[in-house]
Amino acid sequence: MPLDVSRARIELWAALGLVYVVWGSTYLGIKIAVRTLPPFLTAGTRFLAAAVVLAGILAVARRSLRVGRREMLSAAALGVALLAFGVGLVHVAETRIDSGVAAMIAGSVPLQIVVWRALAGERVPRATILAAVVGLAGLALVVGPDGLGGGSVAIGLLVMLGASLSWSRGSFVARRLALPPDPFVATVYEMLGGGLVLVTAGLVAGEAGRVDADALQPGPVAAWAYLAIVGSVVGFSAYAWLLRNAPISQVVTHQYVNPLVAVALGALLLGERPAPTTLAGAALIVGAVVVTARHEGGGAAREEADGSSGVVAEDERRAA
Repeated sequence: MPLDVSRARIELWAALGLVYVVWGSTYLGIKIAVRTLPPFLTAGTRFLAAAVVLAGILAVARRSLRVGRREMLSAAALGVALLAFGVGLVHVAETRIDSGVAAMIAGSVPLQIVVWRALAGERVPRATILAAVVGLAGLALVVGPDGLGGGSVAIGLLVMLGASLSWSRGSFVARRLALPPDPFVATVYEMLGGGLVLVTAGLVAGEAGRVDADALQPGPVAAWAYLAIVGSVVGFSAYAWLLRNAPISQVVTHQYVNPLVAVALGALLLGERPAPTTLAGAALIVGAVVVTARHEGGGAAREEADGSSGVVAEDERRAA
């Protein structure tokens, strides 16, 4: 029995570590990739490649990709919201802002979901609302004053803010969609939907003409491969395993660990140095997310023990 317990703990922390490091490092990977590669095509081809790889794995595992038309379209539409706008725009934003700053803004997504819930008339605990208000004040510190000053950085910050809003809105609305029951199958169609929209946007924007020998440098190409295989396939597989084998209160810890990993990697490997006000805002965001995740995660865990899903648990499943 002790050996079984130890093995289970090792598997749990290995999966958590993968999600922490892999998803936290995607901001670094994006920053390196878009140094020479065009952002829309980089993101779109990344997701299409990941969809093909994941579909191949499912075929080998004899898991059918056949779903109803409604489920397929719902998953593809969700992919447009989460991946095309929610992640694709991150690639655009990081052509203008640091990877760590992008991660800080993305870290506010759980707080934005609290706002969407309140606006929809859901009963949200006061402590959760207060934490969200504090965290969104931190978001204002991260985005401003550069976000109001104009210029390239301001555009990047506003694009990143739009990306985070699309991800949070998509995550919130996803609870009402009829998605394929198998999360891996749903992810294939989400990646196909988001990837096709991004590739189309890249072609319309004339990005194909920018893919030449100068753009296909070893570093950016390696970063693209990392994002497609490790960031998308490996990261999601570890996350999906956690949703089935770990308490949701532990799973949601990635929401505040990922930005910390991204900021650390950006500082260590890219020499990024966020301004003091930006770091102060990030501290408020992370602190608010910690409070929200613990409060909501505990409630979700209790509800799941009683046989129901819980709001955070459902948001996490649909956001994956």
